[in-house]
Amino acid sequence: MSDVEATVARRAIVIDDDDVILLSCRRILEKAGYEVETCSSGLTGLERLAACHPQIAFIDLKMPELDGIEVMKRVRAIDQHVVIAVITGYATISTAVDAMKAGAYDFLPKPFTPDELRVIANRCHEHWRLAERSRRLQREKEAFARRCVTIVSHQLKSPVAAVKQYIDVLLHTSRAQLPDTVVPWLERSQQRLNEMMALVEDWLTLAKIEGGALCQRDQCSDLAAIITAHIKGATATAAAAGVELRSELVANLPLVRGDAVAIGAIVANLIDNAIKYNRRGGRVDVSVALDGARVRLEVSDTGIGIPPEKQAQLFEDFYRAQQVEARDVPGTGLGLTICKKILDELGGAIEVDSQPGNGTRFSVQLPCAVAPPTANAGG
Repeated sequence: MSDVEATVARRAIVIDDDDVILLSCRRILEKAGYEVETCSSGLTGLERLAACHPQIAFIDLKMPELDGIEVMKRVRAIDQHVVIAVITGYATISTAVDAMKAGAYDFLPKPFTPDELRVIANRCHEHWRLAERSRRLQREKEAFARRCVTIVSHQLKSPVAAVKQYIDVLLHTSRAQLPDTVVPWLERSQQRLNEMMALVEDWLTLAKIEGGALCQRDQCSDLAAIITAHIKGATATAAAAGVELRSELVANLPLVRGDAVAIGAIVANLIDNAIKYNRRGGRVDVSVALDGARVRLEVSDTGIGIPPEKQAQLFEDFYRAQQVEARDVPGTGLGLTICKKILDELGGAIEVDSQPGNGTRFSVQLPCAVAPPTANAGG
């Protein structure tokens, strides 16, 4: 057992409508070294569980207000790592199957002895301890992988940037003296170096997001202002691609949760993709509106579209559209991954609606930084 695990207090909650069971469990478990919460109803138990974060939950199957199966389902929504032991006086194969499906790990049939309760409690706690160690090792592994990506990306960035700068200077100062056959190869090298630089930047961004270093949930941003600024900067790119860029922004929108860098990454990726994967003579529409306690951003295009069977892969690392029309479109395949990770961190969501040849619409839900005013606010 690690020093960290040894210092973690052992906590249990008992949810049962029988006061005698609650009193007995408290006395037995406290003598065994547990911090114990007892609750006589399912709803109260769920409130206390969310507040005290126990490792073990003993839950009675038969309760009048909310039965044990429903309580277990709601426990899983609050904390998926709590180890659940069912207390029941009606132990049957059917109830066991139902309880296991709802997330139970062990059973404690009534009546039970103090030793039986201690054995079940210790077995559940050992299961939690081993699972927590596994989760901790997985987090450490992921953190190590992120550090490796960051280090390698930084090491790649400097030489690539230097080579690109050398070629830029060469083309700027000596283009007229270079043979005609050399210039196109240098320009192609420039293009490839630009793509590599974009890939390195996306790697670094992805590593920061996964490490929780980029997205600041305690900050807020003006989504409409970020969109307006990006559209202004993307107008020339859209015009060069023969794409019309339009926007419809509702006035007086509340601020959204998240810092401007993270929100800007979402906006930039969606609008830039809509331009890149469009057709000459096509259109990109950007709209923002209030949707309950969230702000809805939609970016739609009239481009090549995405087959339904490919849409689930869009948010995977390095995935890119493989249609013939998209093969020459530059990109790293990390843009939508970055969007999804930022939104997951903020508690938002992203959906895609697309058909090949009929364009694509991305819909993003961003939580408001503060609750939007109601229609009757102020009387």
